[in-house]
Amino acid sequence: MSSYSIGEISPRDRRAQAQMDALLAAEGILRDRNLSYSAGVFDEDGEMIATGSIFANTLRCMAVSGAHRGEGLMAELVAHLTQVQAARGHTHLFLYTKCDSARFFAPCGFYEVARVDDRLVFMENRRDGFARYLRALKNQLPASSLETPGAALVMNANPFTNGHAYLLEQAAAHHARVVLFVLSEDRSLVPFEDRMAMVRAAAARHPHVSVVSSGSYMISAATFPSYFLKDDALVTRTHAALDAALFARIAAALNLTCRYVGEEPFSAATNLYNEALLDTLPRAGVQVRVIPRREEGGAPISASHVRQLIHDGQMDAIRPLVPDTTYAYLTGPDGARAVSRIRACADVVHH
Repeated sequence: MSSYSIGEISPRDRRAQAQMDALLAAEGILRDRNLSYSAGVFDEDGEMIATGSIFANTLRCMAVSGAHRGEGLMAELVAHLTQVQAARGHTHLFLYTKCDSARFFAPCGFYEVARVDDRLVFMENRRDGFARYLRALKNQLPASSLETPGAALVMNANPFTNGHAYLLEQAAAHHARVVLFVLSEDRSLVPFEDRMAMVRAAAARHPHVSVVSSGSYMISAATFPSYFLKDDALVTRTHAALDAALFARIAAALNLTCRYVGEEPFSAATNLYNEALLDTLPRAGVQVRVIPRREEGGAPISASHVRQLIHDGQMDAIRPLVPDTTYAYLTGPDGARAVSRIRACADVVHH
């Protein structure tokens, strides 16, 4: 590396940005839309010969010029990005890569967690990270309850609506034990702490329902990469297949035999996601039940519509769309931060 330099690629450096895009394209990679920092390795002539980026606690968009493979550039790049992540408070890191590229990251301290056919490998920098995660989940549940087969729900609850409540009621009515995972990634307008508080308040009437944080192994659309997959449908199917592969192991550890998902009449992507879960989870012994959406006034209830009403200052209009516990939270002091964030956002539908 004595004749090479490594450093940040400034968003204002058009030449470096163009070099990064060209290097990624040469490796069949499109730049991901979610990047918070990018770095390049440059030769003595200022030509970029390797690049990598980060977003949240992931490494992504990693590429080394074919003419410079075998020179240890990937290790140097990973070490640099790991230092940047540590400075940002992220020590447990993840990456997604093509199956034929996974071998380059093993010497950098990354271990395979799961893979999807010949499309993708999901890796982390802790050898026993997933095992630790499973132990942490078990510790959040009554030990004796694990003997009883249970059902699972995974929700963002941004915010928790009567649609979410209906899905929960269906699971609670048909199973002696239910585990409700709330997506912990804080990429929504309603912060995780607020989403968790609303879900717990609504679930309190069901003593056999346990509400837990999803942790880092239930991947949301925001953190799932799309930069080396060819089209949106393939991205969705691959995302769902990875989610199913990881969830099957979670289900086995927690004795969960059924997963509930809501029907999605508006989103083709969510329908593809549900189809992939229906295709893969039953083969792992986990039944999937798709529940029709609850309606109000002839229209399906959606969190995005609730956010729009909050944004427009129509708090009274959300009352028939959310449980009393959610309404009390959002109109009280605890929900002031979430309401403020929603009202300040220009596009509340996609957040």
